[in-house]
Amino acid sequence: MEQTLYLDRHYSLVEACKRGDRKAQYELYRLYSKSMFNVCMRILNHMGEAEDVLQEAFLDAFQKIHDFRQTSTFGAWLKQIVVNRAINQLRQRKVQWVEVEEAEYVGEEALLQDETEWEVERVRAAIQRLPDGFRTVLSLYLLEGYDHEEIAEVLGISESTSRTQYMRAKRKLVEMLST
Repeated sequence: MEQTLYLDRHYSLVEACKRGDRKAQYELYRLYSKSMFNVCMRILNHMGEAEDVLQEAFLDAFQKIHDFRQTSTFGAWLKQIVVNRAINQLRQRKVQWVEVEEAEYVGEEALLQDETEWEVERVRAAIQRLPDGFRTVLSLYLLEGYDHEEIAEVLGISESTSRTQYMRAKRKLVEMLST
């Protein structure tokens, strides 16, 4: 099977990093740190942990830069490292996932039929108040673009648990925002 190679706009920086260029590492850090920090915050909801995870993820990326094969963009590759690190940090908190039967799954579409316009800050604050499991699944699905199969694999839960956590997170979010 033929693999697609992506020509990344930061290709020259990645190549310089592979040669050990510290300035190139700093430049990649400068370009990606803010967005990757936001990913950490959406998953962890704790500034100190997010900062630590971000630093560890960049260290991992720079140590493993020779493994980057351009089958995705550098940003996508880095984001995967960041998400995995954040999820591992979350696991260290011993998040309790609620296993449920597939039969409990209710159609997601019905929950938010009446799309009311809420202020972005109010929604962001409500998401931050969600329990870790709910917030993680909701963030990965809505904000990071993962599907339930990918979420299940990354978090080590069943696909139905991912769907249920997502459904419950949306329900809880609607409840929080309607009060």
